[in-house]
Amino acid sequence: MEAAARSEAVDSAEDSLASLEDRIQKVVGLVGRLRKERDAALSELNAARNATASSVSDIQKLRQEVQELRAERKQVRARIEKLLEQVESLSGS
Repeated sequence: MEAAARSEAVDSAEDSLASLEDRIQKVVGLVGRLRKERDAALSELNAARNATASSVSDIQKLRQEVQELRAERKQVRARIEKLLEQVESLSGS
């Protein structure tokens, strides 16, 4: 009977060890999967930051272009008004 009890104890210890081993393997797999997900998320974050930086640069360029076009429009308007005044002065004489 003592041999049977020892055999049961050994079987129980092996089952516990096997169960622990399975759980550890699951945790290792989970950690690996989470690391891959983290790396993918960081990659997406970096891509989004780069896209944002590029968009900000484009916006700054467009703002500068709009300011230049407004200044040019103002100059053209002034020149046209001057020409109209000259035409009116010819008609009025």
